[in-house]
Amino acid sequence: MDRPRASEALNPGLWEPDPAHVILPMYSGLRLGVRAIIVHADRLLLVNAYQPGTGLELWCAPGGGVEAHRSLHDNLQREVYEETGLDIEVGEVALINEFHDPEKSFHQVEIFFRASLVHERLDDTWTDPEGIVEKRRFFSERETRGLLLKPSSLPRIAFNPPQSIAYDPLELILK
Repeated sequence: MDRPRASEALNPGLWEPDPAHVILPMYSGLRLGVRAIIVHADRLLLVNAYQPGTGLELWCAPGGGVEAHRSLHDNLQREVYEETGLDIEVGEVALINEFHDPEKSFHQVEIFFRASLVHERLDDTWTDPEGIVEKRRFFSERETRGLLLKPSSLPRIAFNPPQSIAYDPLELILK
């Protein structure tokens, strides 16, 4: 049976989906995230990626998990504000990255958007409401070379002119 017109879809019982076109339930270990590539004054904004006390000094672009029933842009603006205290305008998609932990059935797909700052100053009194991000800083391209950074392609994407959407294939999560 063909898909209903919009007016028919509002009336339950008029249309039954073709079983061959039913979307399967989402894989339980899959998580969708959004991150912002924010370059201001030739410097890339990064945040610490692990909670303090883990001993791992990993940096990443600000962002986080997507909440259902909110747009990707809304989720990204919320996450960046929570982690940095900054308001952003979201631009185009620049990178799709994925990583996983096969031992725990964890798999995350992240969509990186280019973004610009609405205001340009980090507030020293800011704190992450979740208590995860304690460090946030702008880095020059040269400074990013000495960092443990995920994904490793981030500086290349951030500091070069926009081209097509880049893709980083599946990589193991750092522990």
